[in-house]
Amino acid sequence: SVHTIVAHYFLYHGTEDQKQRYLPRMARGELVGAIAMTEPGAGSDLQGVRARAEKHSDGYVLNGSKTFITNGYLAGVVLVVCKTDPTQGAKGTSILIVETDPAVSPGYRFGRRLDKLGMKAQDTSELFFDNVVVPQANLLGGREGQGFYQLMGDLPYERLIIGVTALATMEGAYQATLDYVRDRQAFGQPIANFQNTRFKLAEVATQIQVGRAFIDRCVEQLVKGQLDTATASMAKLWGSETQGRVLDECLQLFGGYGFMNEYVIARMYADARVQRIYGGTSEVMKEVIARAL
Repeated sequence: SVHTIVAHYFLYHGTEDQKQRYLPRMARGELVGAIAMTEPGAGSDLQGVRARAEKHSDGYVLNGSKTFITNGYLAGVVLVVCKTDPTQGAKGTSILIVETDPAVSPGYRFGRRLDKLGMKAQDTSELFFDNVVVPQANLLGGREGQGFYQLMGDLPYERLIIGVTALATMEGAYQATLDYVRDRQAFGQPIANFQNTRFKLAEVATQIQVGRAFIDRCVEQLVKGQLDTATASMAKLWGSETQGRVLDECLQLFGGYGFMNEYVIARMYADARVQRIYGGTSEVMKEVIARAL
């Protein structure tokens, strides 16, 4: 989840003071975390962010806007990717910690909750920063210009989460479909008896088993600190693309019922589509992998 990703940034990049201030409250559920990267004109190209933080006495004045921010409506703390020195390109990028309490951060506000195709259980919002004063103590890691390095350092973790989610969803969809076809009757027998149904589910089961071997190995590498960006990108690319195909095959076996939102397979199908977009699009994943060949 995004909340977990934010905690990961604090754990691995935050100062000791920042860890003590935010991690306990996040662990207790008192504080919801969000990370604000995407802007109306900058998505996968994080070097193109335009949110600007200018040095001001003992801190920064932040201006800009973000969009497609998960937990943006409910967040109590937001990690904001911004430019602290626009002349330095990637080296001029920093991450600021913004508390959303109006009493603490006047000028911060969230916009409308965006109406999405799927992922209805989590809010996604626009965020606006109008002369928000951020204290020096809220510069993630305490060093200016480290934002791009911090982002790149956390990408394997974030992309593997998407790969793990993809595999778990495939397993859930497979089980739901198996239960349905064993119960659903057509032409006097369960549709699980038809050769096409058996062959489709055999293909799905095989993809899940093969995928679990790869994803489990990636998890082991992550725990050992050995998971590289290219392999994590493979996990996200393969996981999200295969998830889309598997959900499509499973939904087809539900027939018309699969098109109804009251059935979990329909909601899974809608939720799956964004997996190929957030965390880096499939096209970007291919480029990252190709550079490592």
